Amino acid sequence: MSDVREAVTRAHRAEWARVVAALTRRFGDLDIAEEAAAEAFATAVERWPADGVPPNPGAWLTTTATRKAIDRIRRENKRDGKHEEARTLWDVSAEPPGAIDDDRLRLIFTCCHPALAMESRVALTLRMVGGLTVPEIARAFLATDDAMGRRITRAKAKIKAARIPYRVPSAEDLPERVSGVLAVLFLVFNEGYLATGPGTDPVRGDLTAEAIRLTRLVRALLPGDGEVAGLLALMLLIEARRPARVAAGELVALDEQDRGAWDAELIAEGHRLVRERLAAGVAPGRYQILAAINAVHTSARDMRDTDWSQILALYDQLARLDPSPIVALNRAIAVAELDGPEVALAAVDELAGRLAGYHAFHATRADLLRRLGRSEESRAAYDRAIELAGNTAETAYLTRRRDQLR
Repeated sequence: MSDVREAVTRAHRAEWARVVAALTRRFGDLDIAEEAAAEAFATAVERWPADGVPPNPGAWLTTTATRKAIDRIRRENKRDGKHEEARTLWDVSAEPPGAIDDDRLRLIFTCCHPALAMESRVALTLRMVGGLTVPEIARAFLATDDAMGRRITRAKAKIKAARIPYRVPSAEDLPERVSGVLAVLFLVFNEGYLATGPGTDPVRGDLTAEAIRLTRLVRALLPGDGEVAGLLALMLLIEARRPARVAAGELVALDEQDRGAWDAELIAEGHRLVRERLAAGVAPGRYQILAAINAVHTSARDMRDTDWSQILALYDQLARLDPSPIVALNRAIAVAELDGPEVALAAVDELAGRLAGYHAFHATRADLLRRLGRSEESRAAYDRAIELAGNTAETAYLTRRRDQLR
């Protein structure tokens, strides 16, 4: 019995997106696709213990879900209308020559369409592609089940009302649209990496794992896209440090982490992806540079062995692509290691007007002021960082650092 339950769980993770995507393509309706897929998996839970796990679970689930969808359409007596709607709204005959023909990729681009608000893209992607339940998504983003359900329902309605096509974008639109997909996946990963809610676990391994799984899927569907590879490498290298990031409910800073606890396999895979992109000889994008920065960090066996000159050079390269205050703040941390905290503090203070409400800005200032022996100013900066931080483990870390000033 437990083997069958495990088989259903494995099939859900491996086949959910494929089943939903196949039904969406056939029937042109996200509601029908989602509900029929859910009914198919519920049927599997009932029948597989008695009948045995089928040789091809994905095909069995798709066939069962298709029958469920047809039954629903017949019950509603709207079959002709639904089919007409499918031809009108979800026509894929206009795909440009050479377009990637994978229903799951079409589904991802539909869920991440820029016509939807970002929070709706995230929720819809986790539900339709990731197969997470509404309560799971609600818990992840500190919303009620009803509110999250309404958000997903509105997103699906917007897709239908706005006549958003179920297709891979054309070649000229693909780079911009891929960047939007990656932004959704990185947002999911970041929420797991450092959860923002005070009432949640400080690190959500389920969310980071789901973001990595979905990014692997996009990577398999778009193997030649450098930024997809870069984002996957970035996630892997950050995820590798997760076992050492929290201890006794407190965030552990990079310089204090037990590097022996890092996941060597994830680091090796991340480094391999970074090397592959370097060997490609193509100018790297934002995610590739961030992955390279993390590759340098994870190459050092000790914090003192970190190649800060290389990290600073990478941040300079990143700043040319993304001249944001966040990048400038992170660059200043590398400057502190090379040129000292006073030079870095001057660079950080220049960002005050744009980052006054960002807790990491105040935490960085607090640390630099501490290193300069300016304890009272440091304490005030820590107080502001603690006030703004939402993550419980990070708050505990900042509080301890502040209290050490006494």
